[in-house]
Amino acid sequence: MSIVRMYRKSEDGVLQFRESWYDEDDGQLVVNHGAVGHQSATQESDVASAEAAEALLAAFQEQCSQDGYTVIPPEEQYWVIAQYALKTTEGTERDRYLERKAKDAITSHFAWRGIGIVDRTELGGGKLNIFTLAPDPAKAVAGIKACLRDARLDFTKLSIGVAPNQDPAAVKLKHSPQPGGTFAL
Repeated sequence: MSIVRMYRKSEDGVLQFRESWYDEDDGQLVVNHGAVGHQSATQESDVASAEAAEALLAAFQEQCSQDGYTVIPPEEQYWVIAQYALKTTEGTERDRYLERKAKDAITSHFAWRGIGIVDRTELGGGKLNIFTLAPDPAKAVAGIKACLRDARLDFTKLSIGVAPNQDPAAVKLKHSPQPGGTFAL
């Protein structure tokens, strides 16, 4: 499934997004749009074939470009990393459950708000790291905190760090359960 995701800043400085994809299972083209960080509006249209959907996706991308939307390349986005401290070095079955649950919560929350994507997870070294890629790191940090709290996942062991895509080692702590905490990958 190919997806077209584009962004622009409105005249009042609000980052907006538009995205579209073809849902092969339902035979529908889905268009999702709104202000980044807020619940989006979604429209679905029946499409006759995958070829017709590709043509519609190309037309969607062209219209978005005409409206001032652009694709933000990954290298211009930020790594926002949700990190849980674990009780063991390699993690337990309970930690793997936390990994799945947290990844699913973040993926869903980000998708319907244009915040970004979950790139990968890493479990080991006494930490669970969930790497997200986002154009607006402040919205991503707020989104992670909101969705993990809503999912009732342990907030007392959650730290969040942000780094430029080109320099992940330059990660800076943005949320910690303890004042004066640090963030290390």
